[in-house]
Parts: sequence; structure tokens; C-alpha cells
Amino acid sequence: MSALAICLVIWALLVGGALTGALLRHLLPQHHLDTHAKDIVRLGCALIATIAGLVLGLLINSAKSTFDSQRDEVRQLATNVILLDHLLEEYGPESRQAREHLRAAAGAAVDRIWNEGAVKTKPGAPFTTTAAGEAAERSIRSLTPATDSQRLYHSQAIQAMSAILQTRLILYEQSSTRLPVAFLVILVFWLFILFASFSLFSPLNPTALAAIVVIALSAAGAIFLILEMSEPFSGLMQIHSEPLRQALAPLP
Repeated sequence: MSALAICLVIWALLVGGALTGALLRHLLPQHHLDTHAKDIVRLGCALIATIAGLVLGLLINSAKSTFDSQRDEVRQLATNVILLDHLLEEYGPESRQAREHLRAAAGAAVDRIWNEGAVKTKPGAPFTTTAAGEAAERSIRSLTPATDSQRLYHSQAIQAMSAILQTRLILYEQSSTRLPVAFLVILVFWLFILFASFSLFSPLNPTALAAIVVIALSAAGAIFLILEMSEPFSGLMQIHSEPLRQALAPLP
């Protein structure tokens, strides 16, 4: 289920929580809704609201930090690919095949990360090694330098390739971080209780109902941000693929 669909469900649940509170206000005996009960419910809901607010804030901050980190890793990956191609070009015409394999590997990586990211069967699948990537690595490692200059460029190319592999592994590890379902269920349960308390002691007139709908949409929107930033290669807030897609120009 997409982040947008999940948040629409959460929004409906929160509005339903407010309607549940209004229903309970009519069903419960009047002595269950006296001043003492009202004070206890309001104090308890104030505690729940504080906890839920802190959790939402921490989750948004954590998701934003992870999103920014993965965006920077993609930029670093593109930089290392450009550097590797430059080193191979300086190596000499013997590296042409390796450069062709590098372009094929970069294109395959972009297609797997962004095109398959929304339908992959398991977390991190687009970041695993491809046949094109393995061919590029073999081509680079199989180069046989004949001069000191070529040995220097070959050594630096190996280092750049190792940096690319390391960045890919970092992206692989970060791609497996998801918001646990149990965590999301508990958070929505807290919010449901809060919205039920809004209408438990106060009647729902059209203005109050409209306010609750907007507030519920805002709370669901916060969860939408968390879920969207947890999926940086798909959805509405995905990291752009242009830095990596346009890293290498076609060989002349």
C-alpha cells in the first residue's frame, strides 16, 4: 500500500475517532461524563498528546536525516562514477571497453534503483550487484598497466571503484530502514484516542466537525511525510535520478 493510501486510511480513522467520541457521549450515562471524569480524560489525553507529538517530531527528524543522507550518497555516487571515467580516460585507449561497461553499469543502476524501486520484492534489491556492474569491475581490474602513469591511474581507478561499491553498500543498508508496522499502529491508536476525546464532552456542530477534519488531515499529513521520506526512490518525494543518469556522456 502506498504512503498516500495509508495516510488516507489514517485520516478516516481519526475522523472516525471523533465520531466515536460523539457516539459515546450519547450512549454513556450522564454520571460517567461528570466533571471528575472530564478532568481525568483531559489530563490523560494531554499526556498522550505530548508523547504523540514528541514521537511524530522525532520520526520526522529521523526520516528527514535519512532522506538527506541518501540524497548525498547518490550525489557522491555520481561524483565517483565521473571520477572513475576520467581516470580510465587518462589511462589510455586500452580502457575503452571498461568505460563502455561502466556506462552500461551506471544505466542499469539508475533503472534498478528508480524504476524498480516501487515494485521490488525485498528491501535493498535494486542496490545489489548487476551483471553490468560485475562486467565493469572485471574490465577495470583486468587492465595491465605498462607505464608508471598507467599504474598510477589504474591504482586510482581501483580506489574510485571501491568507493562506488562502498556507497552502494551504504545505500543498501539504508534502504532497509522502514517504519515498523507495530510502531505505526500504536501511534495511530494514540491519535485515535485523542480525537475521540475531542468530541466526548463537547457537541459536534458543523464548525467543530470541519476543524476536526482539517486537524485529522494535518496529523495524517505528518505521517505521510514520514512514510514518503522513508521511500526516497519512489513516491511523490523521491530523490532525483538526474545526477547519476547524466553523470556519463556517450563515448565518441
